[in-house]
Amino acid sequence: MSRTITLRVSEDHYDAFKKYAEQDNRKISNAIETLALKQLESAQFVEGIEMEGILADKDLVARIAKGGKQAKAKKGRFVE
Repeated sequence: MSRTITLRVSEDHYDAFKKYAEQDNRKISNAIETLALKQLESAQFVEGIEMEGILADKDLVARIAKGGKQAKAKKGRFVE
């Protein structure tokens, strides 16, 4: 189920969103939603190149896997 929100933007920003939407053949609400979701995804997840670095570190991957197993088994301790 979709939800409706109210967003207040300046005329300049509205015009920029409208231009983007028209260029992409979208409604302005869909354009804003798409841009917001891209930004949200970018903020929540690691860049591809950074993930490659993480996965290349075999010791780190092993420690993460070990920690995951310990968490599932409810072993270990919580550290703040």
